[in-house]
Amino acid sequence: MPISPNQGSTSGGTTVTITGVNLAGATAVHFGSRTATITSNTPTSITVIAPAGCGVADVNVTTAGGTSNSLSFFYISPPIAVFIDPGAGPTAGGNAVTVNGYGLSTATTVSFGSNGATPTVVSDSQLSVIVPAGSSSGSVDVTVTTAGGTTAPLVYAYADAPALVSLTPASGPTPGGTSVTVNGTGLAFTTGVTFGGTPASFAVLNNTTLVAFTPPGATGSVDVVVTTVGGSATLSDGFTYVSGPGI
Repeated sequence: MPISPNQGSTSGGTTVTITGVNLAGATAVHFGSRTATITSNTPTSITVIAPAGCGVADVNVTTAGGTSNSLSFFYISPPIAVFIDPGAGPTAGGNAVTVNGYGLSTATTVSFGSNGATPTVVSDSQLSVIVPAGSSSGSVDVTVTTAGGTTAPLVYAYADAPALVSLTPASGPTPGGTSVTVNGTGLAFTTGVTFGGTPASFAVLNNTTLVAFTPPGATGSVDVVVTTVGGSATLSDGFTYVSGPGI
């Protein structure tokens, strides 16, 4: 007498199908000491809504002919999602993130807004998942669905690729240290700024502005590259290093 699925939420509500023989006219289906709601019944199958419970419950069917042998049904506690890392990525998706929490071992779906992805279960406390594409930039709720239910939402931010418009000032001394205001779009999730390939320290002011401090460089013009979780943008020959005077 197979049972499918053989696990569900401790809060009940799982639709379960039991198959076997001589099942017509079932008067009760018990999950341990609790009675399930029968929704359909044929001579070879019974579909029920599992009651609330915990642990492992013995499931049996009672008909006018008696009570069947028992099968095991495993109650799964609701999952808890604690954090997602990283918490932002490109609108195009395709990047891997981890979801950390508790009770994740039976996870079947991780939803990013209205888009679902199938996770890889690393352990009961961690999932790895490839982020699906987002419909637009912005924040979406992330939930995990397991045999025990669905988590409360976490927040994930989709970020468009950045674009650079201007640098002010566009030149400075070769020893570096010039405070440069970078203007553009999609800068909120900046992870790195380079001048001629050399990393610069920076501070993000908002989605359209950041301030970077030039590293030392050789005389001449260099490319300025801003990298964000949404991609990267280059301002070719965007900054010019100028040698100081000498006598």
